[in-house]
Amino acid sequence: MAQIMIIAKEPVAGRVKTRLTPPYSPEQAARLAGAAFHDSLLAVSGTPATQRVLALDGLPGSWLPPGFVVIPQRGPAADGGFWLLGLREPDASLLLGVPMSHPETGKLQLDRLDRAGLSVQVLPELIDVDTPADAAEVAAQAPDSRFAAVLRETGR
Repeated sequence: MAQIMIIAKEPVAGRVKTRLTPPYSPEQAARLAGAAFHDSLLAVSGTPATQRVLALDGLPGSWLPPGFVVIPQRGPAADGGFWLLGLREPDASLLLGVPMSHPETGKLQLDRLDRAGLSVQVLPELIDVDTPADAAEVAAQAPDSRFAAVLRETGR
């Protein structure tokens, strides 16, 4: 069974992308987070996965497309330190206890996978949106995304 999981926070002003404020208002930062979240949900919706899971910190809203199983997020996660983890056989124990929102989350997760004897292929590094410059770079890389559209609307 192919399963895809997104780990995210509900896009609520003051709770998401807080490092973007200032210069963005909390509402603008939440709109940007919501747009990025929407782009991710659409991408996952378009895959042939047999199950789509959203590990959510918060409550699902009308923004959630059909076909997702929503579970509560275990542990804090604003910035996971990695953008994809694919496992042939899902095993939650490979994630539990790895600190999220930590400068070494990615390294610690890789160490955990290595200790479990799994072969790991590292994907290209992507930018996490923590600064206005990051937001501009991500929007430039995906100019047709909802994220880029919302960024243009902010006028920055």
